[in-house]
Amino acid sequence: MTTIDALAERGSIPRVLSIAGTDPSGGAGTAADIKSITAAGGYAMAVVTSLVAQNTQGVRAIHTPPINFLAQQLAALSDDVTIDAVKTGMLGTVEIVDAVAAFLDEHRPPVVVVDPVMVATSGDRLLAPDAEAAVREFCRRATVITPNIPELAVLCQSDPAMTPKQAVEQARRWASETGVAVVVKTGHLDSQRVDNVWVTPEGTMYTAPAARVETTNTHGTGCSLSSALATRLGAGIAPADALVWVTDWLHEAIQYGSALNVGQGHGPVDHSHRARRLAEDASAVAWFAPIDPLESPEKLAGSAEPAPEAAVAPVGPWTTALWRASGDIARRIENSDFVAALVDGTLSKPAFDFYLGQDAQYLTQYSRALAVLAARAVDQDESVWWAQSSQACLVEEAELHRSWLGERVDVVAGPVTLAYTDFLLAQTLGDDYVVGTAAVLPCFWLYAHLGAKVPHVPEVHPYASWLQTYGDPEFVDGASHTIGLVEKAFENASPANRARAAHAYLTACRHELEFFDQALRV
Repeated sequence: MTTIDALAERGSIPRVLSIAGTDPSGGAGTAADIKSITAAGGYAMAVVTSLVAQNTQGVRAIHTPPINFLAQQLAALSDDVTIDAVKTGMLGTVEIVDAVAAFLDEHRPPVVVVDPVMVATSGDRLLAPDAEAAVREFCRRATVITPNIPELAVLCQSDPAMTPKQAVEQARRWASETGVAVVVKTGHLDSQRVDNVWVTPEGTMYTAPAARVETTNTHGTGCSLSSALATRLGAGIAPADALVWVTDWLHEAIQYGSALNVGQGHGPVDHSHRARRLAEDASAVAWFAPIDPLESPEKLAGSAEPAPEAAVAPVGPWTTALWRASGDIARRIENSDFVAALVDGTLSKPAFDFYLGQDAQYLTQYSRALAVLAARAVDQDESVWWAQSSQACLVEEAELHRSWLGERVDVVAGPVTLAYTDFLLAQTLGDDYVVGTAAVLPCFWLYAHLGAKVPHVPEVHPYASWLQTYGDPEFVDGASHTIGLVEKAFENASPANRARAAHAYLTACRHELEFFDQALRV
């Protein structure tokens, strides 16, 4: 039998088989599994256990083909295709459970994820008692099972858990007894946190944090999670990392499901939202057209979307025009999924660590850009300000390593960070002074703006100390002073230089958006 470690070494696309029922509305069953496997980076295959006439409002009829036809489907695949992972969903009858169990016993795929479909969200039991007993025994063949809270209770033959702690304790007992890991899904519980927790037979826990999304688009979430998890495990990814990726992906899919406008009941999630987002992020189209020489602030066009009220106010007509022109970017940053997860504390630690590592790399180069402005400034006070700001960046970078990154020395600037810092150095070294000041302004202004917008978070918030940095009055005052320097530089610049400076400012704003979003692209 191939091991998970061997799968990781092989490095090819995992070939993942879904064994489940159908859903013609596309939200659950094999339809959801195929979408989820593809989204998680696998090659999807499906064997159908039952044909289901259903939509977003419910099930109308179920047709179960003869058992020998199920066996023929499984044999057709195993005779021809190497299977790296299997996900099972609705099995339905003792005969189906036995047929799939025989297949797994014969072929022993390296990863088996069992979604033990036994209890509906409503609490209704979906299987006859003998089928429930068969599923309980079948689960012992799994690498990991992904029951909902009522199904976990059925497996443990106890009352449903009322708290995450109770659910984890049930999972610990069952995993210890069977030698099979359990993913505890807390979405059925009454909590704003809906973390997923991997519980090993030894009692070790890995938590993937998530916040509740207020939506009715939750049809097929169990199918989607289990099949995506099978895919990540089938690629040889460690359980903790696999669960974090799947949880983040599914949270995004749920968050944007309502925009699909599919059905009148509990609609599906948007399995491909992440893929479309990444495709858009990879666009090579220029961000901004050239700007004509600016004789007056009114000549700089505003953004398509009105700018939010600046938490740190412009100090004159030119910086007012700059803020107005960057309004759509400021709003996108405010409303970005990264910022939302950071503020509510559900941003995964790997994503936050990645962001901080890139921030440390950025600050080193940003310090150099500010030092260039200190050398080029004619006014002594301005030169002192840029030099002090440059030094502050190095102090902050050192503090990042001391407080958050520890002794990590393996952080390398990624392409998003390099693009931004190379741009800043090019603008400060290679163009007029006003262009350089405009290029470095968004880092001051947008961070201070966000810091002022962030609500107070308790000390127990995982990222409290980092969030408080940018709401600090001293940082806000520094941003305001920098805005004043840019206003002065625009006043004294030629129309042509103002145009290039405005373009540099907008480009840096867009780099800021990319910088925030990059942690959600890994």
